[in-house]
Amino acid sequence: MKGATLRVLNEIRRKREGVIHATWLDNGESWLIGRDDAPDAALARDIRQAFRLDQSRTLEVKGRPLFLHVFNPPVRLVIVGAVHVAQSLAVLARTTGIDPVIVDPRRAWADARRFPDVRMIEAWPDDALAQLKPDHRTAVAALTHDPRIDDPALIAALRSPAFYVGALGSRRSHARRLERLADEGLDGLAMARIHGPVGLDIGARSAEEIALSIMAEVVAARNGKVQ
Repeated sequence: MKGATLRVLNEIRRKREGVIHATWLDNGESWLIGRDDAPDAALARDIRQAFRLDQSRTLEVKGRPLFLHVFNPPVRLVIVGAVHVAQSLAVLARTTGIDPVIVDPRRAWADARRFPDVRMIEAWPDDALAQLKPDHRTAVAALTHDPRIDDPALIAALRSPAFYVGALGSRRSHARRLERLADEGLDGLAMARIHGPVGLDIGARSAEEIALSIMAEVVAARNGKVQ
């Protein structure tokens, strides 16, 4: 990879934008392809699939071998609330190759000793998410049960391309949450994106089991198995 191409690639990755480095294997000619920059309609489907599956591959294009090397930004899980469930969830996220980020404005909870080697943002969620800029490679899980913290996080997440938005709470509390979000101007289509109660139904009871159910749902959403 040439130096100029590498510099451009690093800048694109710094901005958390996906890119593919395409190379003709018969002559070594290469170029960068953005998510919406397929050179022709015949390649557009393969480009989209490579980005979606996060999978590099070799194609045959008009009898020539073309290698697509995918450089997607890391998948992130923004965990709103440094609660007990968040401790296990951050560990599980790392185990599955997802970068956890803890957001909590409460200093007593946002203690780095409880979350070793995990990025923490001690700020109100609307400010934190404005900084993080959730994208199509970002999941958001609100876990505090406190509307002052969870609701702004959900509003920001639902107004972003985040691929997953979940919120902890019972069905009754979720119904009340939807009423509050409607009062904030969110429509039914946006609110339908919320996974609430959060997590796959595995009969989870402990904090660790709840974290497992959330992580399973995030992975399923990333892999296109749940909407």
